[in-house]
Amino acid sequence: MAITEQQVQEALKQLTDPNTRKDFVATKSARHIKIEGDRVSVDILLGYPAKSQIEPIRQMVTQQLRSIPGAGQVSVNVQMKIISHAVQRGVKLVHGIKNIIAVASGKGGVGKSTVAVNLALALAAEGATVGVLDADIYGPSQPTMLGIRGRPESRDGKSLEPMEGHGLQAMSIGFLIDVETPMVWRGPMVTQALEQLLNETKWRDVDYLIVDLPPGTGDIQLTLAQRVPVTGAVIVTTPQDIALIDARKGLKMFEKVGIPILGIIENMSTHICSKCGHEERIFGEGGAERMGKDYDAEMLGALPLDIKIRQHADSGKPTVVSDPDGSVSEIYKQIARRVAVKIAEKAQDHTAAFPKIVVQNT
Repeated sequence: MAITEQQVQEALKQLTDPNTRKDFVATKSARHIKIEGDRVSVDILLGYPAKSQIEPIRQMVTQQLRSIPGAGQVSVNVQMKIISHAVQRGVKLVHGIKNIIAVASGKGGVGKSTVAVNLALALAAEGATVGVLDADIYGPSQPTMLGIRGRPESRDGKSLEPMEGHGLQAMSIGFLIDVETPMVWRGPMVTQALEQLLNETKWRDVDYLIVDLPPGTGDIQLTLAQRVPVTGAVIVTTPQDIALIDARKGLKMFEKVGIPILGIIENMSTHICSKCGHEERIFGEGGAERMGKDYDAEMLGALPLDIKIRQHADSGKPTVVSDPDGSVSEIYKQIARRVAVKIAEKAQDHTAAFPKIVVQNT
């Protein structure tokens, strides 16, 4: 008895993609099902970067299709394709960037910049082209964390070439000023600087631009919300009540301006003793999870307070590159895949597909 396409579809419906938490038919990932006699072939197209997941998913789908009665040779091809997704209404996409992710916190000192750079490196490790924009004009930290020195070039005298570190494209006011020079600027100058750093950098086909925001809900956050095409925001907090109060303000600000919240990351969730390995929740417990439930936002992951994370960031080689196979890097990669999945589930942006109409006299 010949195998039918319906049998293949039903078999694929039984499988759950561990990253989307849905089956491959529901997410429209299963494409080009071909049946020739007892031979079955299918393409699985993932809308998120998942280099580490391609082989496990291929094996899982292959095994499932082989279980169909009468199935002989099975061929499964797994690929990934990252596209542009919808942003706030009335804001145009930035040339060379498909998706912009804002990493924010209500208050300082919660490790937001460390989370931002490791999230960027985790997305890159999973196969995406990633950029980092350091939007903290008063306290830029990405040049140190990425171990980048020097000044950006301007080949045409108008735009800046992004700096590079660990495979990431990066831009920061920190590349343009002396390390000890304070930025004694008022709000309008700061927001103008942010727009110039974003729009006058020659980003090269970036799938995800991570924007490391300064803490709070001031001028820079408002500029980003109104003039920068943000696909979604990630809120970083600690479990401590004081941090959570401010994190809630940050979350509500993005909601008010129509930027979707991709999820919440709880940093310094547990403290791991470097001497004995004892784990203790010194800042409280379950705060980010409760906040997520209150605002219907996903808890993306919890990261430990570990001296190595700080040492790696200070040395210019963040954890995801210093210890790529370690447990903390694995948490970052899980968070990165989940952030990318949440973006992939959003409506696509088709503006780039429309032809430009040029009227000219001939």
